[in-house]
Amino acid sequence: MNSRTRNTSPTDGPTTALDTASACWLKTLDRLERTTVADPAVRALQRGIRSLPLGGMRDLLRGRPLGHPVHPVLVQVPIGCWLSASVLDFVPGTHHATATLTAVGLAGVAPAAVAGWADWADLPPEQARVGLVHAASNVAAVACYTASLAARLRGRSARGRLWALSGMAAVAVSGALGGHVAYRQAVGAHPAA
Repeated sequence: MNSRTRNTSPTDGPTTALDTASACWLKTLDRLERTTVADPAVRALQRGIRSLPLGGMRDLLRGRPLGHPVHPVLVQVPIGCWLSASVLDFVPGTHHATATLTAVGLAGVAPAAVAGWADWADLPPEQARVGLVHAASNVAAVACYTASLAARLRGRSARGRLWALSGMAAVAVSGALGGHVAYRQAVGAHPAA
């Protein structure tokens, strides 16, 4: 066995920083799923969303014509725009392009959020709790990208980049939380920490 293949299993070798981070993340998710502090708000929000008179629009928002949720499809617009803007932040002379991409990403948030809330309203408590934190992370991302766009439009590119990096961090956390909700929905549980 060469040094590249040795200790590839977490049970066979020393614990790595990635193993430690993964265990911490899964423990945090487990705590989020089990905490009942926000349950009254979760139940009230879910009831409120389910009671909206959306008619056939509810099925469209939930992705029934596609055969799968539409929310993951719609989030590609803001994430793609913001990631592209982050890449272009390192290319000289792209100030207008980064501002445009940031603005288009912000415009794409509303449809993705509406579809996400439509899905969230029918989730069981464990997923709904994590989903609420996912939504809060999205709010943080939108606030950061709004500040980024405002700074960019005022000609403060460096400040706009910093806000965008903060927004991308919030998007990463939100994506990990959203992925957990989707994975848990698909298989019913996550691997033990």
